[in-house]
Amino acid sequence: MVTAAQPLAPPTVRTSRPRAAAVRHLGPNWYASVMGTAIVATAGAGLPSRPAAGLPGDLPGLRTACTAFWALSLIMLVTLLGARALHWIHHRDQARAHLLDPTTGPTTAPFYGCLAMALLAVGGATLTVGRDWLGTTAAVALDAVLFTAGTAVGLAAAVAVPYLMVTRHRIEPSQATPVWLLPLVAPMVSAALGPLLVPHLPAGQPRETLLLACVAMFGLSLLGTLMMLPMIVARLITTGPLPLVLTPTLFLVLGPLGQSTTAVGKFADFAPGVVPAPYDQGFGVLAVLYGVPVMGFALLWLGLAVALVVRARRRGMGFALTWWAFTFPIGTCVTGAEALARHTGLAAFDGLAVALYAALVTAWAVTAARTAHGLVTGELLAPPRR
Repeated sequence: MVTAAQPLAPPTVRTSRPRAAAVRHLGPNWYASVMGTAIVATAGAGLPSRPAAGLPGDLPGLRTACTAFWALSLIMLVTLLGARALHWIHHRDQARAHLLDPTTGPTTAPFYGCLAMALLAVGGATLTVGRDWLGTTAAVALDAVLFTAGTAVGLAAAVAVPYLMVTRHRIEPSQATPVWLLPLVAPMVSAALGPLLVPHLPAGQPRETLLLACVAMFGLSLLGTLMMLPMIVARLITTGPLPLVLTPTLFLVLGPLGQSTTAVGKFADFAPGVVPAPYDQGFGVLAVLYGVPVMGFALLWLGLAVALVVRARRRGMGFALTWWAFTFPIGTCVTGAEALARHTGLAAFDGLAVALYAALVTAWAVTAARTAHGLVTGELLAPPRR
């Protein structure tokens, strides 16, 4: 007999397929591992190359290593897409809860922005370094598919997730976290990587249309971030530090900062001959006048985030998938510093890019090793603790 003191246990989901059972708790946050791996390839390929100054851009084997990271990210993407398809087929109740549940939705739904960014990051790495192994024609075709899919998913998430937060989720001001930025940052990734495809389109309106569409997505993402970021800062100031497991997500704020700096640099790289004068030269001015102050704020936030992570670590912060927040956002700051180095010629930005890339590779190695261990032991696929 069940009494008031013995509530009914939730029904156990049974499946005859072990693989399907294993992915019941595989959420969209796993796509962050793909993003973090792909950015190692893209950022490494853009490092400054001046051996006399100690800059490792032409370090023997670096290009090959970056291409290997791209290949790994592509394998991870295909594997995760398959696993998430199984999740939706066999555990639709869980998948719907990730989006629609009033209490858990605000913490899981924003991670659908990671799906878009994973597609885009692998696509950009394909055209940057993957062409060494695939050939330019195949690399352009694959990037076009991934860019189109990633942009469509990113724009849908940028609308749908805030809509669900307004209409379905029950949110208190104290729940604000940098995770809320994820669906808004996805269009910025499209803005930064779309220009890579511009030279492969027919001259004239097709090229200009794509480039200006990227500029529009830059504005969409930037203004959306400027609306959301004050709520996150206000939550930190008035409520205090984030819970230990969420503390690494503070690094997510670096994403729109570094990626927007990368984007304006790409606009300046590809605008000449595509956008009519004098606007083509204006993008070069924008790359410096926007990128330098934003990179300054990114370094300020990086210092704050590192301090809070050190504090959380001393208080017992253990490993979780949120550690992947240490990778992609730092990678965007690497590519942003590389863009500023190209457009200012300052060695200081060269050195900044190299230092941040060293931090990125270290963060990726530690996080990837801990993730692999968690997969082997089954800890990362176990039901979440309450």
